Amino acid sequence: MDPSATLDFVVSEADTAEAVGSGTLPVLGTPRLLAWCEAATCAALEPTLPPGSTSVGTRISLEHLAASPVGEQVEVTASLLAADGRQRRFRVAARHADGRVVGSGEVTRVVVDSARFLARLGS
Repeated sequence: MDPSATLDFVVSEADTAEAVGSGTLPVLGTPRLLAWCEAATCAALEPTLPPGSTSVGTRISLEHLAASPVGEQVEVTASLLAADGRQRRFRVAARHADGRVVGSGEVTRVVVDSARFLARLGS
């Protein structure tokens, strides 16, 4: 079974472009949409990871297609497109409750050993 996950979010004041510094309007900010898409890929991948492993994001392509006001529900889905060695490429899509597409794109993650990854940062 290919990894996939769907997460539900409600746009809050803290999620707006104004709050995250990506604009001046009180609508869902693109950086927050991106974070939600990454969260969905993590949720899809997490159950498949070996003990002591995690994944890190390495590439993102995202189109933010529709505005979402505070209080709007956004459903974010991540579905595995390809697996190549440690690399996993996901299709991501975000939709309003009425089915309107908020955003779509791809997120690539790489599976790493957590301890080895962190140890490399100290050298």
